[in-house]
Amino acid sequence: MTLHQRPSLQEVPAYKQGKPAAAGASKLSSNESPHTPLPSVLASIQEGLATIHRYPSIAAPELTGALSQQFDIPAEHITLGAGSVEVAAQLIHALAAEGDEVMYAWRSFEAYPSLVRIAGATPVEVPLNAEHCHDLPAMLAAITEKTRLIFICNPNNPTGTVVQAEALDEFINAVPRNVLVVVDEAYVHFDRSERADGVALFRKYPHVAVLHTFSKAYGLAGLRVGYAISPLEVAANLRKVAVPFGVSDLAQRAAVASLAAIEELSVRIEEVVTQRERMYEGLAAAGYPVVKSQANFVWVDAGEATELLEAKLSAGGVVVRAFPSEGLRISSGTAEDVDRVLAALTVKEATA
Repeated sequence: MTLHQRPSLQEVPAYKQGKPAAAGASKLSSNESPHTPLPSVLASIQEGLATIHRYPSIAAPELTGALSQQFDIPAEHITLGAGSVEVAAQLIHALAAEGDEVMYAWRSFEAYPSLVRIAGATPVEVPLNAEHCHDLPAMLAAITEKTRLIFICNPNNPTGTVVQAEALDEFINAVPRNVLVVVDEAYVHFDRSERADGVALFRKYPHVAVLHTFSKAYGLAGLRVGYAISPLEVAANLRKVAVPFGVSDLAQRAAVASLAAIEELSVRIEEVVTQRERMYEGLAAAGYPVVKSQANFVWVDAGEATELLEAKLSAGGVVVRAFPSEGLRISSGTAEDVDRVLAALTVKEATA
């Protein structure tokens, strides 16, 4: 006799982590920061090692207090999780029951469909438009009485495109007030466009939540800490569905120290943006269908040629995130990493 398994999990693929890189190769498959932690962040973590025999504070008053001050929002609106992906899962569990619908663009963050199905809800995927952007009119048309949440990944992962301020404002205003619009801003620090401001929209509308993470611009991917800014009744329920002690004391310490070191981090963020633009220009000059990005990566709409391009980059010592027959995402790394990408493209041209 075999153990009973939950049938719906057959439709849930396991999350695939970005491929590792061999020694000497560039790992550009996971949208990580190429920079090691700041000394002040490491010092705060080291100080906390002496008390790891104690549970962390679930309320995380120092971190929520620092975020409250940064955004001038009462701390009661701020909830934490092990990365913004875990907070996204909390939102789905808090608002969507079995049979309810959760909408998002596609292709977008690949965890969305799994998170929705794990919660027992129904995913509703609305294809991106021809410019690889959210098709907001189509998303409005797809709202039903069962719609509970709409995720707007802005900038979008993996295409790097953004929803502009006026367009997103008009969209949110048109969404019924009993449907929560979640503006997922995991890559917001790298955006240099006239983007929508999720926190401003949260202040303006009663049915908006915002997701942020410390994994990308702050370089804390290995510690797992993210947060939501949401209406009070939503925040209260997020605390109910959150995994107890899900954000470690070390992660909380590192996040607080990172917020205090934003000027140093800003220099690093600008370096990532500079290398992203350099990589984009090199790909475009080589004739590849690369999409203009506002995140810390670029998307190459390679279609059926995806596997060939991935192989060329791999041969040149570059590991990327490939989506078979669709395209590939290349994270922005150091100048050396981008040199390696551009050198691999030169090899491709010479052997074409």
